[in-house]
Amino acid sequence: MRFAIYGTGGVGGYFGGRLAEAGEDVTFIARDDHLAAIQRDGLRINSICGDFAVVPAQATDDPATVGVVDCVIVAVKAWQVAEAAAAMAPLVGPDTLVLPLENGVEAADHLGEALGDDRVLGGLCGILAYREAPGVIRHAGVDPFVRFGERDNRPSERTQRLKAVFDAAQGVSAEIPDDIHVAIWSKFLFICAMSGVGAVTRAPIGVSRTLPESRRLLEQVMEEIVAVGWARGVALPDTAVRRAMKFVDSLPETSTASMQRDIMAGLPSELDSQNGAVVRLGEAAGVATPINAALHAALLPQERRARGELDF
Repeated sequence: MRFAIYGTGGVGGYFGGRLAEAGEDVTFIARDDHLAAIQRDGLRINSICGDFAVVPAQATDDPATVGVVDCVIVAVKAWQVAEAAAAMAPLVGPDTLVLPLENGVEAADHLGEALGDDRVLGGLCGILAYREAPGVIRHAGVDPFVRFGERDNRPSERTQRLKAVFDAAQGVSAEIPDDIHVAIWSKFLFICAMSGVGAVTRAPIGVSRTLPESRRLLEQVMEEIVAVGWARGVALPDTAVRRAMKFVDSLPETSTASMQRDIMAGLPSELDSQNGAVVRLGEAAGVATPINAALHAALLPQERRARGELDF
């Protein structure tokens, strides 16, 4: 298949790299010094599953030079999805699949509005990875997986075909869940809790999950998310929080979420797409979310400063 990776950070770089390593036709959409390094030296992935490199690597900052592809993997920050949807239009034809691998629960809706609901799958991934240097991705934790499916949960030939491609790649586990919305919200539980609590405490997950007070805070964030999900018709199981905490407990002690790292570095973050989304979706559904509201309010001044809206 012909792929375009829209956003060549930790997620897009790793999964796109694995697809290229398996022989698929992959073009990486990147910018600035990262793009220059990939074009010059290829894309290198330093991974706990084994280091590898894509040399040469196809890379550009102009989707119009790529043309229509079979699948666009969207791996930008959640707050960049709307801008990306407009820019990726030259990549999308009548039969193109668009697979978002974003944090949050709203990316597929935003992409569907811009590109057509019939082209967009529900999707998520699991990996602890980040851009280590221009042209270099570091996979530091979590056995990498992708999960995707039709947004109405119907079986389809196109999702099976996409799964077969991922199955042929090393270092990736691919699954089509029975209910893609449950899968997306199940990830949202732990990534939103880990992001918000981590950004406030400035501590790695090994600390937050160990202290009784901050561990309880993680659980409370998740409990509110489950309540909002139920109100929106997402069939999360009664065991969702317990299962999410089990995953949190399995992470390396030094793990941090990308939203936490961005806030600590003074960069724009996914705050509005994570804890902010819980508050916004909760209000729309008539569900109180005081813990997420408090985390969102506490972090908002730093977010506004990072976006140039406040100066202090």
